[in-house]
Amino acid sequence: MKYKYKVGCSIENLKGVRDFVRVSLQKHGVSDLDISEVVLAIDEMCSNLMIHAHHCNPEELFELHVIADKGEPLVFEIIDDGSVFDINRFHEPELGNIIHEKRKGGLGIRLVKSIMDRIEYEQSDGKNICRLSKKVQFK
Repeated sequence: MKYKYKVGCSIENLKGVRDFVRVSLQKHGVSDLDISEVVLAIDEMCSNLMIHAHHCNPEELFELHVIADKGEPLVFEIIDDGSVFDINRFHEPELGNIIHEKRKGGLGIRLVKSIMDRIEYEQSDGKNICRLSKKVQFK
């Protein structure tokens, strides 16, 4: 089953993103723990996209697709036409450095990588597609 959600790049829209992911996964009997983890990861990815690629411009849109098929990993596609940031090419700062420098931020990418099983990027027809996958148990 594929669910689609189109949203403007204002951080005020993140609650709608979280609710969309949560409701989509609840329809398939995904555990509350898996839902909470995935919602956290998708929220982080979407907020980074809104802030860094679209500068919180609510006129600029992106699509979020949730693909949930029993027996297959969950797949989330974030599709936009902003600047590309490939999480796989980013080297996270060491935790000790973040703490020592008292930096705000720097943990989100580490969090997303620890929650999701796979993160891929591709470009197609002038669009950026970030595809995140996670194996879960369906009820």
